[in-house]
This record gives sequence, C-alpha cells and structure tokens, in this order.
Amino acid sequence: MRSNRLHTRRAVMRQVGAVALLLGTSEISLGASIVAVRMWPAADYTRVTLESDAPLSARHLIVDDPPRLVIDIDELELNPALREMVGQVRPDDPFIAGLRVGQNRPRVVRLVIDLKQSIAPQLFTLEPVAAYQHRLVFDLYPTEERDPLLALIREKETAEQQAASSIQDALGQFIGGIDKPARAGSRPTPSKSPAPAAKAPATAQSRIDRLIIVAIDPGHGGEDPGAIGPTGLKEKDVVLSVALKLREQINAQPGMRAMLTRDADFFVPLADRVRKARRVQADLMISVHADAFIEPQARGASVFALSANGATSTMARWMAKRENAADRVGGVNVKATRDATLMRALLDMSTTAQIRDSLKIGREVLGQIGRVGTLHKPRVEQASFAVLKAPDIPSILVETAFISNPKEEARLRDPAHHERLASALAAGVRRYFEKNPPVARTRQL
Repeated sequence: MRSNRLHTRRAVMRQVGAVALLLGTSEISLGASIVAVRMWPAADYTRVTLESDAPLSARHLIVDDPPRLVIDIDELELNPALREMVGQVRPDDPFIAGLRVGQNRPRVVRLVIDLKQSIAPQLFTLEPVAAYQHRLVFDLYPTEERDPLLALIREKETAEQQAASSIQDALGQFIGGIDKPARAGSRPTPSKSPAPAAKAPATAQSRIDRLIIVAIDPGHGGEDPGAIGPTGLKEKDVVLSVALKLREQINAQPGMRAMLTRDADFFVPLADRVRKARRVQADLMISVHADAFIEPQARGASVFALSANGATSTMARWMAKRENAADRVGGVNVKATRDATLMRALLDMSTTAQIRDSLKIGREVLGQIGRVGTLHKPRVEQASFAVLKAPDIPSILVETAFISNPKEEARLRDPAHHERLASALAAGVRRYFEKNPPVARTRQL
C-alpha cells in the first residue's frame, strides 16, 4: 500500500514538473519584482515610476485631512528598491511632502504619498521599450494648471523692477557722493530731494502685445535620456544646460522673453511641447538636441525645419523617426492625453507660410552655429519632426552636435561650449527678427 502511494506521488510530481517546463518561469512566477524606482519632481508635475520584471496593476484613492494619495499594488512583495523610495523624496518637490510604503496584506503593497497641494493624479502602465522593462507610472498634476503667459509677464515685470531698483540705488549713491558740506557762516542750501523711485511697470496690454516670445524646447528629459555618448553623457542634460543659457541671453534682449518647455529634468510629451508654445503665443520655437548616429564618425551641427513633402535626406528621415519615438520612451498616458484628436488635427495643419518662415530662421541660426563648430550639412534640412508641427509658429530643431562622436561628446561636456552654442543661437534669433519683425498682434491673457 505504502509503495503504491509513493509511486502515485512520484507520478504526480513528474506531471507537475512537465507542466512547469512547458509553462516557463514567467507563467509560474509568484508575482512581479521591482527592479527600479525613479522620481521626477517638477513645477509642472511630479512623476513616480516603478519598473518591474512583469506587469503591475494598481488602484488608488485620494484621502483628505491631511491630503494624501493611497496606492495599492497587487501581486507584489516589499523589496529593498521599494523601501529605498522613501529616501528619494526631495524637499523641493512641489507636490510630495513624504512617502510611506508597507505590505498592506499578502501580495499587496501600499504606498501612501503625503501631499503638499491638491492634485489630479494619473496612473497608467507602459510596455517594455528601449532599456526599460514594464513600468507603472503615476503622475501628480496640480488641479489647476498655471497660465504660462501670465507667469512669463510677471517674471519679466519682476526682473524690470529689480533692475530699476538697482539703478535707483546706484543713482542715490552717486548723488550722495557729490553732496558737499556747507561753508561756515553760509546759509545751508536746500538738500536735493532724492530722485523719484521708478514705478513698477504695470501689466498693460500694449506691453504684452509688443513682446517677442521665443519658446525654447530642450529635448527629452526625465524617463527619456535621449541619445547617450560613448562615456555616458546624456543628451537630455546637455540640451537643458544649453537651453537655460539661451533663455538668459534671450531675456537680456529688450522686448524679448523666453519660455522653456521644461526647465528641469522631467519628461514632456511631444504634443505638450507644441501646446506650451502655443499657450504663450510664441513668435518662434527652437527645439534643442544632440543626437546620435549609428556611425561614430558622424559629426557636426544641423538645423531642421518641417517638411510637407518628405525628408530631404536619409539621415534627416532617420533623425525624425528617432526623435518622434520620444513619447514611447518617455512614457505618455495615451488615455489622458489632453484633446488628443484636436491636437492631432492641429499638428496636420502646418502651413506653407510656417515652413517658409522656419527656413528663414533656420538659415540665420545655421550661419551662426557654423562659427562655433563644424556643420554636418551647409543647408537647412527638412523632415517630419512632430515637435515642429505648430501650425502658427515658425519652428526649427537644432542638433548641436553628434553626442555619439567621442570628440563631439567631449566638447558637449564643456559648459563654456554650451555658452558659445547659446550665444550663436541667440545671435541667429536676433538677426531673424531684425530682418523679419513679427506682425503686431494682440495677445490674450
């Protein structure tokens, strides 16, 4: 009897083993394992990404008093990567005050995010792509989106007030230095009254209308590193540095102001980059990149405008395809894309005039950046870059260099070279507007 039971048990075990071999490890695993946790805080929104070796499913709710976001993730056990995410919260995060993580019940991990302000969260999953495995993403957006044009005007007014105050202080010191004491026995002369303080400029519609607004778009960011050089330099870091320097130079020009589509290390979908430029009613958009190519010998800067009739070269087509794939790597919540149908329609309405003006600004910029480095092509190229498809804004994409070229990667590490690139771009913008003053128009706040 005992022998028969052993025989039966062995037969069952053999059958289970055979089934296990047929199923493979993914089908018999007990759940997903977290391989990385990343946080991307920014003024626009904060993104938290959980990367795992298998798909995750989660539920969430917002709890008040105190405000917090509670997320339950199924089929998951606590591991060191999850425990360490508590320490990734930055003090300057505008949305997250703190974070707690625990095993709520068997196979369910609970995240509790303490909030600094009310939010409109978005949770979604991403399929494996590029170097990433499965990703569970939660984006924490403010309940009310800030008005970027109003923020731009207020920033300009603050800078003008500070400049006026500095001039007034210097003038007061100068006047005080030339005042002389009265001679003995003479009647004192009335002291000069101080110069009137400069009035803070008001937000007058006429002043807004006269502004030339340049949208500067540093490519990639956050989950999307862009191209990576031979020694690990990331495109997203280089172009952000150049863009910040370019903003300073544009803002130093009278009557001009720059808006960045991102001013920190976070991801912005391609359509949102265009939307941001249109929301500030920009007169020009410059997208800054530092791409890679399959051959490390490729070198030199390039300038691209939109094409309505196909790419002007094989490399232009290849680059457009690569840049247009940024949304897949960076991670877009397709279900929550704002006005997706309308945006796609707008992006297909680029006009002949927009392309013509884009080629003009492209030629001015190409002539200037050719003075600080090698050019890949001596002409402005064209391809169907998604980020250039604002129907009412002249737009160019600048590849500052090939980060895949070891020599050019070394130059792109140098902050002084970033300054030279920014100066060249600013000079091209200035020359374009000197020759092509923008048509007067009323900007609506």
